[in-house]
Amino acid sequence: MSVAQQRGLDEGWPRWGINFDAKTKLDEARLHQIFGRAAPLVMEIGFGMGEGTLMLAQQRPDWNYLALDVHGPGVGSLLNRLTEQRVEHVRVMRHDAVEVVCDMLGEEVLDAVHIYFPDPWPKLRHHKRRLIQPEFVRQLTRCLKVGGYLHLATDWQDYAEQMKSVLQAEASLSLSKAGYIPRPDWRPQTRFEVRGMGLGHGVWDLMAIRREFADVGVTNERFT
Repeated sequence: MSVAQQRGLDEGWPRWGINFDAKTKLDEARLHQIFGRAAPLVMEIGFGMGEGTLMLAQQRPDWNYLALDVHGPGVGSLLNRLTEQRVEHVRVMRHDAVEVVCDMLGEEVLDAVHIYFPDPWPKLRHHKRRLIQPEFVRQLTRCLKVGGYLHLATDWQDYAEQMKSVLQAEASLSLSKAGYIPRPDWRPQTRFEVRGMGLGHGVWDLMAIRREFADVGVTNERFT
């Protein structure tokens, strides 16, 4: 971690950070209190160094952003960017996303979930470690409002196919027949993504919408 990134953590966390606490539920009232306003809420899981998060937040100043990552340098970098740009509608958590979703987030509090280029765990024996699994998607669905969306992107084709299968199998989500969509203009392209495309790598975007189903119950079984 660089000196600047550590400074971002030290100085930015009290303003923009949210500590993990399984005893504190992030329901709608609590989230309104944390952000200081009522607004549509996007949760981003795995924001890297935070460039895309900042760009999205600046594109949608009328939305609130909850950004999750475990990588210290990336968290410090994003906090520096928020401090420099004086962006007030973003909050940051440095904790495992599965535990945040399962143990803290209330039901139907999110208007959108962004998960861009999660670790593909390319070896077959490691596929069980991939984030996009049926039970985790069901937990995310529990947290989404009716009409809210789940937007995924990956540059690994076999992971894209797994993502599509998982989304299609979730009865509370609606996915287009084709499954994949063109990259929305508002989704920023990372330098890594652009470099990969220049080398001929493919990128797959998927978007699913939360349907109005009464039963989105989940189990307490851990699945990672």
